[in-house]
Amino acid sequence: MTTFIDLLLQPLQYEFMQRGMIAAILVGIVCAVVGTYIVLRGMAFFGDALAHTILPGIALGYLISGGARDVLFWWALGTAILAALGIGVISKNSQIKEDTAIGIIFAGMFALGIAMISTVRSYAVDLSHFLFGDVLSVSPQNLWLILIFGGIILLTVFAFYKEFMTLSFDPVLAATLRLPVTLLNNLLLVLIAVTVAVSLQTVGVALMVAMLVTPSATAYLLTHRLSSMMVLAAFFASLSGVIGLYLSYYLSIASGAAIVLTATGFFMLAFGWKKTKGA
Repeated sequence: MTTFIDLLLQPLQYEFMQRGMIAAILVGIVCAVVGTYIVLRGMAFFGDALAHTILPGIALGYLISGGARDVLFWWALGTAILAALGIGVISKNSQIKEDTAIGIIFAGMFALGIAMISTVRSYAVDLSHFLFGDVLSVSPQNLWLILIFGGIILLTVFAFYKEFMTLSFDPVLAATLRLPVTLLNNLLLVLIAVTVAVSLQTVGVALMVAMLVTPSATAYLLTHRLSSMMVLAAFFASLSGVIGLYLSYYLSIASGAAIVLTATGFFMLAFGWKKTKGA
């Protein structure tokens, strides 16, 4: 028992692990709550595309700032919001199908970001954590940004809980009730964009969609009530963050990958339990 407690406490003697643990929990909660709407509305591809389309903004911010990391969050935030609204407009008004339009924008913007990053000789060291995540390098300033913007996201979701719920389960009823459907859709896109920017350093661009979708999909297997789904998703996401960081510490693997693999493990357990119960 003492050995187990030592295993739990040993990583926490380091401040970077403490900050990383707090960041992983906060980001997990925010991603899970927003991700609930992504799962219910079938927007997983949109979330993935959005995470990748902000890469050019990060690269541009890096080049303009001369390599300063502190300002990259603001570049990521601005690019994410513009990309979300842009994808929304193009997808709605395009003559081609929505997933095709998103795919074209996603691939083009991601390629542009890679091209810009490749012009920086030290990009492998300086920008790789934005691709794959590095929660252990979260600074006190980053933690405050996560806390503030994460709080804004959650407050907005709770303030428009009924409206978002109606829009997610029955868009026709939302229009019948004369809810501002376009405004609510755009607000949800902005919330997803801010969530992506907030979560960027934790799991990175490449693994972003997993934190937005996997915990919420796990919760969806266990309950179909929206409030319960949000709570369960937040629980699984937070627990994945904590366990993932311990795995990262003791197995010396990338923190973002460890967190996502843990979340995937929870999904597989829930899926297996659901299949067994169904059988």
